[in-house]
Amino acid sequence: MRAILVNAPGGPEALSLATVDDLPVGARDIRIQVAAAGVNRADVAQRQGRYPSPAGAPQWPGLEVSGVVTEVGAEATQFAVGDRVCALLAGGGYATEAVVHEDLALPVPDSLDLVEAAGLPEALATVWSNVFMSAGLTAGETLLVHGGASGIGTTAIQLGVLAGARVAVTAGSASKLAVCRSLGAEILINYREQDFPAEIAAATDGHGADVILDIIGGSYAARNVAALAMGGRIMVIANQSGENASFNPFHLMQKRGRYWGTTLRSRPFEEKAAIMRGIRTDVWPWVESGAFRPVIDSRFPFSSAADAHRRMESSAHVGKILLAP
Repeated sequence: MRAILVNAPGGPEALSLATVDDLPVGARDIRIQVAAAGVNRADVAQRQGRYPSPAGAPQWPGLEVSGVVTEVGAEATQFAVGDRVCALLAGGGYATEAVVHEDLALPVPDSLDLVEAAGLPEALATVWSNVFMSAGLTAGETLLVHGGASGIGTTAIQLGVLAGARVAVTAGSASKLAVCRSLGAEILINYREQDFPAEIAAATDGHGADVILDIIGGSYAARNVAALAMGGRIMVIANQSGENASFNPFHLMQKRGRYWGTTLRSRPFEEKAAIMRGIRTDVWPWVESGAFRPVIDSRFPFSSAADAHRRMESSAHVGKILLAP
């Protein structure tokens, strides 16, 4: 099969297409002929040498794919050859084939484009596990999403709205905020021009945000605490600022708040399987009905993987970037 390898840590030009050995299929695995792979910031970090694949995973990037099942393991029962699926991976999505445990795959409904389905697993798993499973967002609460026009952001907006929450977002341009509004966000904050804690306070009559989903990290720490509601929960899932977090713990204590950092890729299999079960039960009906749809920014062929990474690093994208073999 063919895969996009990282020959040595570096810029987008470090990505190259090569032939590699087929992966073995375990007893409860499925083999997928890949229709598309999602591009994520984690892939960029892996290319740069800062986020290697965990032990046992393929060493090339790619945390999510969609495609058609071509082989099932001897004990696999959830899917059959020919089924359309999308799946969450620990690595190896940038290839013409992927192998994954059946518990980490989801059936793609006929109403959804198979290529677009590659934009679902990583974002849904991240948002569902953080905003709902950990932070426990409920109807009537306010959810603040930083980077509202990103793949994670557009996913979080839609799920928050569908769950009955009021959604606030930060983004860096009027056009990106317009996309967020079209997805249901009510509180729109241009972080280049506005102070988001003050805007959140004004929009919520001083209540603040009950849950904050943060991809910026360190530089936002103190302002996140300032924007937090009493009993609020801050979920930090990335540190795009590259800075250390600094805030006065007393301010968090005053609000009886929680500041919680998580990752997805390194979680044990059992935890990932539980996340995917929750998505299949609680989120997948929205996907099947069309109430939730992935927002796709662009599609690149495997031969242009470097351009896909440049698009990601530019932060100009809105929604998901996909690679299609």
